[in-house]
Amino acid sequence: MGATHMQIGEVADRTGLSLRTIRHYEEVGLAPPSARSQGGFRLYTEADVTRLMVIKRMKPLDFTLEQMRDLLGVLDELRTDPCAERRSELTGRLTGYRDMVLLRCEEIRTRLADAERFSTELTDALKSAS
Repeated sequence: MGATHMQIGEVADRTGLSLRTIRHYEEVGLAPPSARSQGGFRLYTEADVTRLMVIKRMKPLDFTLEQMRDLLGVLDELRTDPCAERRSELTGRLTGYRDMVLLRCEEIRTRLADAERFSTELTDALKSAS
């Protein structure tokens, strides 16, 4: 195995994803390994790790599997330097996903602020009860 390939355990360590999760993303077609060893072990590249990190970041933002597939496809296709017309369509779709992420981040910030207020209320209740 060359220095450019990693086995699934190293990828799990680097990404913070479980082996089971990485295998699941392979099974659903989101992140297949770039290669297999002669013994059948999954072999991953830096590009595979980057792809898994993108998936990891989408998950808490409630992306569906179909949205994940589509966004990964957009990112992949943009890397291949498509013609101007296709690039325009892809950047439009990417803009839509970016806007979705911005909205979901704002929703998360609002939920976090609510949770922090609730934590303060409970702390105040504990102080009052003492």
